[in-house]
Amino acid sequence: MRLVLAALAALTALRLILAARLPVSPDEAYYFLWSQHLQAGYFDHPPMVAYWIRAGTALFGNTPLGIRCLGPLSAALGSLLLADAGERMFPHRQAGLIAAALLNATLMVGAGAVLMTPDTPLLFFWTAGLAALARLLTSREPRWWLAVGLCAGGALLSKYTALLFIAAVFIWLITSAEGRAQLRAPWPWIGVVLAFAVFAPDIAWNAAHGWASYLKQGGRVTRFDAARSLQFLGELLAGQVALATPIIAALCGAGLWRLRHAPSAAGQLLIWLTVVPGVVFLEHVVSGRVQPNWVAILYPSACLAAASLPMALLRRWLKPALALGFGLSALAYAQVLAAPLPLPTRADPTALQLAGWREFAEAAAASHPAFITSDEYATAAELAYYGPRDVPVAGLAPRWRYFADPPAVVAGETGILVTRRYGIHCDQIGSVTRARAGHAIMRYRLCRLVAHASGVLLPRP
Repeated sequence: MRLVLAALAALTALRLILAARLPVSPDEAYYFLWSQHLQAGYFDHPPMVAYWIRAGTALFGNTPLGIRCLGPLSAALGSLLLADAGERMFPHRQAGLIAAALLNATLMVGAGAVLMTPDTPLLFFWTAGLAALARLLTSREPRWWLAVGLCAGGALLSKYTALLFIAAVFIWLITSAEGRAQLRAPWPWIGVVLAFAVFAPDIAWNAAHGWASYLKQGGRVTRFDAARSLQFLGELLAGQVALATPIIAALCGAGLWRLRHAPSAAGQLLIWLTVVPGVVFLEHVVSGRVQPNWVAILYPSACLAAASLPMALLRRWLKPALALGFGLSALAYAQVLAAPLPLPTRADPTALQLAGWREFAEAAAASHPAFITSDEYATAAELAYYGPRDVPVAGLAPRWRYFADPPAVVAGETGILVTRRYGIHCDQIGSVTRARAGHAIMRYRLCRLVAHASGVLLPRP
């Protein structure tokens, strides 16, 4: 056990080092802005990611490490919780250690643990809720429903897809005689009350702001794009095989298939925690693209299912699975830091997300205008994080008005708009190219802009 803990500590230390060295991605820069305006809700998501970033920056300043430090730490703690759940669900076979190792070997967690997004706290609270359910199953102590409720509430404050956790647990309960008996007791319902009590501040914020966040996220399911659904389905399946890594994906699939008729409550719980969100994501392809990180919530239960496979099968495939998974993660880290693979920059996700932002922001604001802004929230966030401190960065789009600050850019002032769009007419005064090692990633237009409405002055590090 000491060796396992030492390996986890070393992996966490490596992730913290990478978190400190990697440039801040557009979404991280955006969520950093949230953390400077702490609220009970935001236009896009619930507030937990902002709280985590604020806690990290209180420790390490407004740095990449400050923004991300709770990511590697929560991945380590989540691994311990998953290991505990596995040992309780499938005792005497090291299922917990195997599941935790498989989870950490996926590219999803290998890359995701280094970055900070709403999925980071969501995955932690989802895993903690699963661990609490495992304790409930083995101890028969109904008070564990209180822990389940608190974890579900934390997950809801992280991302609205946490509703799928509650739905999966409810279906698990009503599909078994034992579960239906539990529903006749008060404890599961007290857990539900606790979950929504934790979530209540976000509900109150949305009620005071025209239900903005719920309407935005709910709008995803009202669109219909059947013509591209096969494309989106292919992207979803291929992307998840890549992010889980092929051998781990196969082991997870085999484990879930084997558990489909499992008589144990633990096996049925894992099935529902995987199938319910999985079906929702499959359904979503008829309305739009499923972003790869959304599917992370399936991974803890799927890895536990893989760890329940016969030991003879695991002895054959576990080492190759871990070697391939950690090897691909190491290659991804190297690509971000040194780009050893000669990928075209526009086909390299590490370049598209992380490279060249500081130089880009400095070049875009080099003329020191009265203000600078962008028609993309992510670009505006990078300008605010990396741009010169003496050039105000304005948020003029409606999303920025949900920050609880008064307008800072007065209508009629002239500044610069940074845009990637070449199909619109504007008073172009220049251009700037974001690049890595001299290779162009993206070209942006610089346009003179007269503000027709007041906007929000974005905070700076």
